[in-house]
Amino acid sequence: MNALFLLRARLLRMAVPALLPALLAPWLAGCSKNEQPPQTAVEVQAAAVRFAPLTQHVRADAVLAPLAQAAISPRIAAPVKKLFVQRGSRVKAGQLLALLDNSDLEAAVVDNRGAFDAASAAYETAVQAQVPEDYRKAELDVAQAHATLDLNRKIVASRKNLFAQGAISGRDLDTSEAALVQAQAAYDTAAQHLAGMKKVSRAAALKAAQGQLESARGKYEGAEAQFGYSQIRSPIRGVVTDRPLFAGETAAPGTPLITVMDTSALIAKIHLSQSQTQMLRQGGAAAVDIPGIPHPVPGKITLISPALDPGSTTVEVWVRLENPKGQLRAGTAVHVNLAGRTVPQALVVPSESIVLSDAGNKTVMVVGSDNIAHQVPVETGISGDGETQILSGVSAGQQVIAVGAYGLDDGTRVKVVKSIEGTGQAAAEDGK
Repeated sequence: MNALFLLRARLLRMAVPALLPALLAPWLAGCSKNEQPPQTAVEVQAAAVRFAPLTQHVRADAVLAPLAQAAISPRIAAPVKKLFVQRGSRVKAGQLLALLDNSDLEAAVVDNRGAFDAASAAYETAVQAQVPEDYRKAELDVAQAHATLDLNRKIVASRKNLFAQGAISGRDLDTSEAALVQAQAAYDTAAQHLAGMKKVSRAAALKAAQGQLESARGKYEGAEAQFGYSQIRSPIRGVVTDRPLFAGETAAPGTPLITVMDTSALIAKIHLSQSQTQMLRQGGAAAVDIPGIPHPVPGKITLISPALDPGSTTVEVWVRLENPKGQLRAGTAVHVNLAGRTVPQALVVPSESIVLSDAGNKTVMVVGSDNIAHQVPVETGISGDGETQILSGVSAGQQVIAVGAYGLDDGTRVKVVKSIEGTGQAAAEDGK
C-alpha cells in the first residue's frame, strides 16, 4: 500500500505543472477584460481664449511699377547726332537727352524767320502808312470836289442874274450849268469812294496785311517746331532705364529712343475681388514683402478703382511705396499685405487651433480641467495675424489646443507641455 501511494503522489507532481496554464487561462482572461492598462496622454501645446484687437488682412501678389514712365520716341526720322545720358542717369523734366541731325531744319527756321520779319514789316507799313494815306487822299478828293461844286453853283447863280439883265448870252449860262452838273458828279463819286474806304476798303486792306503776317508766322512756328523735334527732352524727372541706340544710328518715329522712369515712389498694382475690396479704404496701411529686404516695406493704398475690370471682373487697387534712396526696383514681384476691417475687442484663438470635423464644421479642441480634450463646434469671424475671431462656441479663459489638435479624437487625454501666449503665428513658430 505504501508503495502504491508513493507512486500516485509522484505522478500527480509531474501532471500539475503541465495542467497549470490550462487551469489558470480562464481566470487570466477574465482579469484582462476587467482591467485595461492606463491610457497614454498626448503631448500638445495650448493657448488661452482671450480678447484682443484683431485686423483682417488681404494678401495678394503684385509687380512693382514706376510712379511715372515715358518711352520717348522722336517725331521725325533722323540720325542721332549726340546722346547726353546713359542708363542710370538721373534727369530732370525738360532736360536735353539727345540731339538728332538738324542742319536742314535749322536752315528752314532761318528762311521762315526772314519771311515772317518781312510780313511783319509789311503789316506795319499798311497799318501806319499806306492805308491811312489812301484814306486821307480820299478825304482830300471829297473836299476838293465839294469846293468845286460850290464854286460852280455860285457861277450859275451869278450868270442867271446877268442873263436876266441881258448882260450875257444864253450860251454862257448853259455852259456854267453844264459845269455845275459835272462838279456835282465829281463830288458824288469822291464821296462814295470815301464812304467805301470807311466801310470796306480800309478794313479789307488791314485784314489782307494781317493775313499775310499770320501766314508767315505759322510757317515760322512750324519750322521751329520741326527743329524742336530734333531735340529730345525728358517730359518727367526720373532715371534713364533704357537707351537702345548709339550716336550715328537712325532714330525712327514711334520707336522709343530713351525710356525714363520716375522711381521716387513705386506702385504695386493688385487685382482683388469685389468682396475683398469692401473691407479696404483709400489711405489704408499696407506692408509689402520684397525679395532681398528682410523686413516688410510700409505702403499706403492710394487708389481703389471705382469700376470693375471688364475682363477679369476684379477691382484694381494701387499701393504706393516711397523709394527716396532708389533701393526698390520697378518690375520686382512682391507680396502685398493690406490692412482691412478691424475689431477692437475680438474673442480670438490661434488660427491653427481651428480644425474641420468629419461633417465639415469648424471646431476647436478644448482642454478641460481633467486634461481631457473635448471637440467643440465654433462660429468664426475675421482672421488676421495668425488669429481668428470666435463668434460663438467658447468663452474667454478656456484652453484650446493650438498645436497638435489635428487628428485627435473627442475625449483624448492630453498633456499640455507648453502654454502659448500671443498670436497663433507665434504658436506656430514655437511648435516648429
